Amino acid sequence: MNSNFDRSISDEDVFKRRATLLQRLHIDGWLLLILLALAAGSLFVLYSASGKNWDLLIKQGSSFALGMVGMLVIAQFEPRFMARWVPLAYIFGVGLLVAVEVMGHTAMGATRWINIPGVIRFQPSEFMKIIMPATIAWYLARHNLPPKLRHIAVSLVLILVPFVLILKQPDLGTSLLILASGAFVLFMAGLQWRWIIGAVAAVVPIAVAMWFFVLREYQKQRVLTFLDPESDPLGTGWNIIQSKAAIGSGGVLGKGWLLGTQSHLDFLPESHTDFIIAVLSEEFGLVGVCILLLVYLLLIGRGLFITAQAQTLFGKLLAGSLTMTFFVYVFVNIGMVSGLLPVVGVPLPFISYGGTHLVTLLSGFGILMAIHTHRKWIAQV
Repeated sequence: MNSNFDRSISDEDVFKRRATLLQRLHIDGWLLLILLALAAGSLFVLYSASGKNWDLLIKQGSSFALGMVGMLVIAQFEPRFMARWVPLAYIFGVGLLVAVEVMGHTAMGATRWINIPGVIRFQPSEFMKIIMPATIAWYLARHNLPPKLRHIAVSLVLILVPFVLILKQPDLGTSLLILASGAFVLFMAGLQWRWIIGAVAAVVPIAVAMWFFVLREYQKQRVLTFLDPESDPLGTGWNIIQSKAAIGSGGVLGKGWLLGTQSHLDFLPESHTDFIIAVLSEEFGLVGVCILLLVYLLLIGRGLFITAQAQTLFGKLLAGSLTMTFFVYVFVNIGMVSGLLPVVGVPLPFISYGGTHLVTLLSGFGILMAIHTHRKWIAQV
């Protein structure tokens, strides 16, 4: 028995000696390389989109640095350790959403932030983009799959509580992303097709109910503008018309960095946040957009590879949901800016300006690294 123990210790020592620096730090090299490329591209585009605003650039760079540190710290924890803290994180996240409802900071007609004067202002709903899929993955991993009806019901309750709280802020875009992140876990857990078909069939009556009883007037106007933006070209249709004009004017190769007219002449609204891809398209053309989409595709592909390689059910469900939710981010933002979807206020991942959003995204990729690199450690010892 002692000889077997000594042999296992010896094998572990050999692995540690052979491990690269990235392996010892539990960093996935491919993910890190892609994320650094996106960080550099983001600052490059943001400098132009913000009208050469160095303050925004420094803030974005600081958020990237903070997010990278958070990502590296999170990558050190084993998925089993993370799973133990998921219920407490869910309670804490919902508590923050309740705090927003009671004493949140209001800006531009929405109450979405908690403001600690002189310290920080942050958006708690962003944290739920990670906590939500982790919670459903933790719950379903404790039961036999495919999930039974009672497990589906409990999962839906866990999803709907933050969904409703975020919808009331109001923040339709983020609430739908939270809903999608939890739904992806259910789908990956082997949800039976009859439940999926039933959910799809329920979309129409739910949409009708939301139109009459949930959506606010400006949200309804966004849907109507999506259907016919030219009906009010100088009012509600202005944003999407100018966005499509910027995208189309870039052509194949674009007008060149800092030479975009729609953004620099203030025709394009929110050019450094939700509509930043219109700036990229105008200045770098179809080629620039395709390069960005290729980088996104590599990132999503790496996430799916990590999902397939995950050794625990919790890790597999969580990694898959985080990856697919990231895909939804990209799809919704590009869809709304190009007029294929209604405008719901979803930023373009890693490119749009935003601190909390950026730190949350990088934290999610830190979880992916933890799932993958700790699997490697266990496999080789």
